[in-house]
Amino acid sequence: MRKLAILGLAALLAACGQKTDLKPLAQDTLPPTPYGAEVQPDSQDLLALDPQAAPDRSVELRTRSEEREDDPFDLPPE
Repeated sequence: MRKLAILGLAALLAACGQKTDLKPLAQDTLPPTPYGAEVQPDSQDLLALDPQAAPDRSVELRTRSEEREDDPFDLPPE
C-alpha cells in the first residue's frame, strides 16, 4: 500500500511541469535559418502553428435548428 502511495505521489509530482520558454541545450543549436528568411526564428516561432495546420472556422454550418429530411436509407435493423 505504501509503494502505491509513493508511486501516486511521484506521478503527481511528475505531472506538474514547469512552463517556461524553451531554449536549446548548451551543446545544441536551433535549426538553420530557412532559405529566404531574413532572421533566425526563435523557439516560439518554431512552435507556432501555421494557419494551414490549425485553420479557423470561417463559416458556421448550421445557423439555426432545422427539421431533418426523411432519409430513405435509414432503415431499422432486421
